[in-house]
Amino acid sequence: MRLNKYLSEMGVCSRRKADKLIEEGRVLVDGKRGMVGMQVLEGQNVVVDGVALEKKEEMVLLAVNKPRGVVCSNVSQGQDVNIVEYLGYPKRIMYAGRLDKDSEGLLLMTNRGDLIEQMMRGANGHEKEYEVVVDKPFTDRFLRDMEEGIFLKELGVMTRPCRVERMGKRKFRIILTQGLNRQIRRMCKELGFGVVELKRVRVMNIRLGHLKVGAYRNVTDGEYKELLRLLSKSEEGMEE
Repeated sequence: MRLNKYLSEMGVCSRRKADKLIEEGRVLVDGKRGMVGMQVLEGQNVVVDGVALEKKEEMVLLAVNKPRGVVCSNVSQGQDVNIVEYLGYPKRIMYAGRLDKDSEGLLLMTNRGDLIEQMMRGANGHEKEYEVVVDKPFTDRFLRDMEEGIFLKELGVMTRPCRVERMGKRKFRIILTQGLNRQIRRMCKELGFGVVELKRVRVMNIRLGHLKVGAYRNVTDGEYKELLRLLSKSEEGMEE
């Protein structure tokens, strides 16, 4: 197995980030500096930043209801509380698909770096569903503009067409297949609206449901199998 894949499956990070760790000399294999592309054999001792990697742990996949004010980061953020610190989970886990500090809702967290990498590939077009409240009533034209795509001047990019549904005078549901930085907030801003509340309620087939703010649950076996099916289907589509 390639070293970057090994680090990913051990839950250290994605393969891409693993290559960076290796290039920086932070990975040792049997006491020697690891090389990008090298193979790791069973029984070899792999150390990252001075910490030996133990036998692969049982997979963890959590659905978390992230509160507003908590930062999506795997490292300390000073005065801000990051999601890892907030949960205090007994095993090393990372988030898959961040939510900004002012947003709340469904966040998936796992110890499988390869799973995160699959889920976060923008080209795969995985659905993410949000409920949004803006600062003033909107018209049906607003919904159509959001659906057709908005040119985001700050990023210099046009958003993909998406699905949008009215839920009230100032509330709507939106389903995206891309994950640009603060995308929904930027889209609304281009149309003259400010976001008051933003909650993610679904990632692919996994739903937030009635999970309380700040709580988490294990993703069910059925949800996990369906998630793998969807990921496999999207990977096949990329190869065609």
